[in-house]
Amino acid sequence: MLRFLARRLAATIPVLLIVSLLVFLVLRLTPGDPAAVLAGDQASVEQIAQIRASLGLDRSVPEQFVIWFGHLLRGDLGQSYYYKTDVVTLIAQRLEPTLSLALITIVIAVAVAVPMGVLAAWRFGSWFDRALMGFSVLGFSVPVFVLAYLLIWAVSLELGWLPVQGYRRIAEGFGPWLRHLVLPAVTLSVIYIALIARVTRASVLDTLGEDYIRTARAKGLPEAKVLKRHALANAAVPIVTVIGIGIALLIGGVVVTESVYAIPGLGRLTVDAVLARDFPTIQGVILLFSFVYVGINLLVDLSYVFFDPRIRY
Repeated sequence: MLRFLARRLAATIPVLLIVSLLVFLVLRLTPGDPAAVLAGDQASVEQIAQIRASLGLDRSVPEQFVIWFGHLLRGDLGQSYYYKTDVVTLIAQRLEPTLSLALITIVIAVAVAVPMGVLAAWRFGSWFDRALMGFSVLGFSVPVFVLAYLLIWAVSLELGWLPVQGYRRIAEGFGPWLRHLVLPAVTLSVIYIALIARVTRASVLDTLGEDYIRTARAKGLPEAKVLKRHALANAAVPIVTVIGIGIALLIGGVVVTESVYAIPGLGRLTVDAVLARDFPTIQGVILLFSFVYVGINLLVDLSYVFFDPRIRY
């Protein structure tokens, strides 16, 4: 186990190196000049050139990368062009809203999707099973921003139950914090409920045809215990895998959801940084997302041992 963990951790180093290099090159090769954005529409060529020199953008691309990567090895992600502050500080300030939204989204998705998937497999071919399959197709088909605006109109504007937009930090009170996150989390969780429920249904359906399920039922065990301790437990590996994939896919969903609901998190920061051509901020956020993605995959792999003792590393 320790050897496997060491190998996986060592493998993250070249992955992050390749990601950092690709992001750096893509940003430099795409059209647009950060100096021109910062200078404004009325700036002269000389003013833009001065800004480029102050930002180090007048150097060659390889030289810029060596300088940036040297700072990165010391834990310095640079200074934001647009916000005029350290990228590390900027990310730390925006981390709480994104983590809060992601946590509540995953809790809602898992709590709703797993029981739905198990029940659909148990009642295979019933109206509930068909309704779940229809919901899965609908959940994958409707874009996040469309669902967000529909929920804002129905829940916030018409019924007035929840705030339309904004965010309250948990230090300001648990109630306001939760009220501002429920609607965005429900919006973001729909696609993950559809994904997790469908995979749970398929996995549990496979296990319900196994011999040990028939043996458990022949022993007179209650159906709830058969489904929980035998069917669901043996179908856990693919379910955990898709939950891990769902957490990683939250990166894309968070960007859209935070923009619609005006949540000042990392997703909104990414959009603002892209519009402002803020290279250091974009690079820092993408590196953080890449590290989280690799870490989640590692945790999912390690969880297999817990759910299936036959797996050994």
